[in-house]
Amino acid sequence: MVGIDGASANVAAALTLLQALRRGGLQQVVLCPGSRSAPLAVAAGLLEATGLRLLTAIDERSAAFFALGLGRAIGVPAAVITTSGTAVAQLLAATVEADLGTVPLLLLSADRPGRLKGCGANQTVPQERFLAVCCRWLGEGDSAGLGSMAPASLERLASRAMESACGDGIARPAGPVHLNLPFDEPLHADAAALERLEVALRSEVPLPSLLPSPLPIPPPAALPLQSPLPVPLPVPRLDPDRPGVVVAGPWRGSASEWAPHLEALRCWQRRSGWPVLADALSGLRGQPRLELISAYDLILEAPPPGLHAPQVLRLGSLPASRRLQQWLQQQGRNQVLVSSGDARPLDPLGVVPAGCQWSAGLPRWLERVLPAASSLSASAASRAPAAAALAQRWQRAEQRAQALLTRELGAWEVDPPVPTAPEQGLGEPGLTEPGLARALAALLPEGLPLMLASSSPVRDWESFSGAAAAPRPTFGFRGASGIDGTLSIACGLAEALGQLLLVTGDLALLHDANGWLWQRQLRGRLTVLLIENGGGGIFEQLPIRTDPAAVLDFERLFAMPQAVDQLALAAVHGVPGRRIASPAALEPALRWGLEQPFAVLEVRSDRRTDAALRRRLRTMATREIAQP
Repeated sequence: MVGIDGASANVAAALTLLQALRRGGLQQVVLCPGSRSAPLAVAAGLLEATGLRLLTAIDERSAAFFALGLGRAIGVPAAVITTSGTAVAQLLAATVEADLGTVPLLLLSADRPGRLKGCGANQTVPQERFLAVCCRWLGEGDSAGLGSMAPASLERLASRAMESACGDGIARPAGPVHLNLPFDEPLHADAAALERLEVALRSEVPLPSLLPSPLPIPPPAALPLQSPLPVPLPVPRLDPDRPGVVVAGPWRGSASEWAPHLEALRCWQRRSGWPVLADALSGLRGQPRLELISAYDLILEAPPPGLHAPQVLRLGSLPASRRLQQWLQQQGRNQVLVSSGDARPLDPLGVVPAGCQWSAGLPRWLERVLPAASSLSASAASRAPAAAALAQRWQRAEQRAQALLTRELGAWEVDPPVPTAPEQGLGEPGLTEPGLARALAALLPEGLPLMLASSSPVRDWESFSGAAAAPRPTFGFRGASGIDGTLSIACGLAEALGQLLLVTGDLALLHDANGWLWQRQLRGRLTVLLIENGGGGIFEQLPIRTDPAAVLDFERLFAMPQAVDQLALAAVHGVPGRRIASPAALEPALRWGLEQPFAVLEVRSDRRTDAALRRRLRTMATREIAQP
């Protein structure tokens, strides 16, 4: 790089790397502030004129979760750029979720050169090790500095990073990749150097030995998200002519795999007649031409006789319902687990035999298990009597559970909550969390993407939302089931999908209060439906409270209510909001919220009363389902 000063070489190397990432499919970059990362920041700014979407964030943690939402929605990684030091540590929580949730994510951290490591230099930490345990791959630039690397080396680094982040659709799951990139000083190129680089980009004439020749950037659909099976995999088999059930966990495949997955499931059910127990995050609820069981968590509170399944086809990771997990453990070991591109162990119950997890997706499994003619010719009339009888028993239990929920929650017609402690009493008359889940399922427009925050919202949707609701993309981030990053993830999803409704509790929303800062950059519409119940409502559903209550300070140690007006907090950031004071106000408030670029709706409920309502509904469902 003779004749090029060090600062220009750093920026040119960063441009080379980012251009190569773009050729691999990178579309969006989230930039956090810093000096050591200046070459990457300048390069991203220069490439914005060529179509790279550039967003900025002052909080690295929020930035990483925003990029996580983008990656889940579009199926290719967004990149987060940070400076060195503790900034890298802020990426860990999102990296953990991306790892367990198989979300492509690219983390680019600037670092000090190797000569400054381990000698007490300021802001120099072992950051290359912070994320390694959760990453698909850790790529590192030359310890002398990125500006000393040849373009071909930078392109190889980028190519492997994108390949590792996207996975192969068979055995290597998508996930996070960390590129730790040393930069030696000088870091800041002058105006003349930047103008030369900008001219080179605009004229598509690369600077000698620094910039690669521009190549066309492929659209997302052209990315190789799946590859042929490299070697024949052993095919675990189930018998469609004998009784069984399908248990569908959260969908974590890519967007391009969804339609074939859905059609393969329809094909299997058409052939076998097996009922499908569909998790709230499976994407299956509301889908036509499927016979689904949505109330399994209520049905399995005390399973009636006759629901035993001699065979189980499990799709993806395990649903969170503890009752379903206990039931699966009692069904024997004739279980096959089919995942989409994730060959890691996904059976914490230990009931799937060795060799019975297939990671190449349901369509490929079905091709090997069912001949094409057999899969298409079966009808309900030709199903085995025993399989049909099992399906009928499940459907009868489902119908009774849904009828009960419609009767008890259909119009939120429940007794008004009674305040149970001075710091509670937040609930508005008639507003309950189970009732809200039921009502939303009926009111939301078809196809509107939905995100359910961890803790109570996703659990209530699983158990109480209507089985006949319209189909929609439904997201939850339960790889690690944390509440951190909730609002930032929702912003990333809304940015990528165009519109989103987030249903969240008060602590989850407050935990990510910096997420409101996305308001000024967000192009997609986001409506936040906040359930304000004065603290951690999920803890009311656990056996924590004591009798007498004075033995344990439940409110201080577990619920942790926060005296924050979240509508006012959102308003400070320029986000308008409304409080929903009655069931009748829900529909017009939703209509208003969905029309805003960014808005928050607050529903106040009483967590202790709601916990009692959930218990009462479970008791009633057990009695109802057990009737002859």
